[in-house]
Amino acid sequence: MPKPRSTLVAAVVLLAALTSCGEGGGGGAGGAGDPDLPLTGTHWTVGAVTVDGSRSPAPDGARVGFGGDGRAQGSTGCNHFGAGVAVAGATVTVSAIEMTEMGCLEDRQRFEAAFLAAFTGPLEGALKDGALTLVSADGTKKVELAAEPSAPLRGTTWKVDGLVSGDTASSLPAGAEGTARLVVGADGKVTGNLGCNDFSATAKIDEKARTLTVEGPAATTRMMCESARMTLETQLYELFDGPLSYRVDHRTLTLTDDAGEGLTARAEPAQ
Repeated sequence: MPKPRSTLVAAVVLLAALTSCGEGGGGGAGGAGDPDLPLTGTHWTVGAVTVDGSRSPAPDGARVGFGGDGRAQGSTGCNHFGAGVAVAGATVTVSAIEMTEMGCLEDRQRFEAAFLAAFTGPLEGALKDGALTLVSADGTKKVELAAEPSAPLRGTTWKVDGLVSGDTASSLPAGAEGTARLVVGADGKVTGNLGCNDFSATAKIDEKARTLTVEGPAATTRMMCESARMTLETQLYELFDGPLSYRVDHRTLTLTDDAGEGLTARAEPAQ
């Protein structure tokens, strides 16, 4: 017995729909693109960049972090930067880079120029064994990154790498780079170097309020150093004379007083 016409029409429509899906035209699995690289919330140490065949190893402190707001932030090892980032499949497009304007040693400035030339525009990303590489379509630009773990406030050696005043960041006095550092112990004891002399102090840490308060004057050695290091030491000694707010952003520590004066420090690699 012949089937009703309405049944035949429905069957034809269903067959057409299934055929369309099979060809990727109806939003089925066959038409889905490659999944986006899972970069949101990740942090990376910069190993090197390559521009036009010239490979430049990165200095200490060069890093990149990808937020969930379409932004990347980090440091070239000289200046801090922010940039717009769009991820589509394996393509990472970097745009609108903004930079601080600190002066740095010549070798760091050279690397910064190479990094800015490489970390821009559409780049093809590849993840493998805790490493991320970003390469331009023509192969002339490449950024090599390694996954970077977060650092805890306590037990980490924090190397002071900058000063802050409100919304303004500045480099350390020329000649004092790499001298100041501090460690917050599990018992609240803070030790390290203020730029010239070693110091030791007891601090009260309120992890809920995110405050660190040095209790009593710090004990220090009594060496004399060149003027740049003594200038930094004076600034840091005065900073620790009062309650400080602290913020740990992955591997960057910021300490500021009520007036917004303070420092930034970078977690040194674990030995």
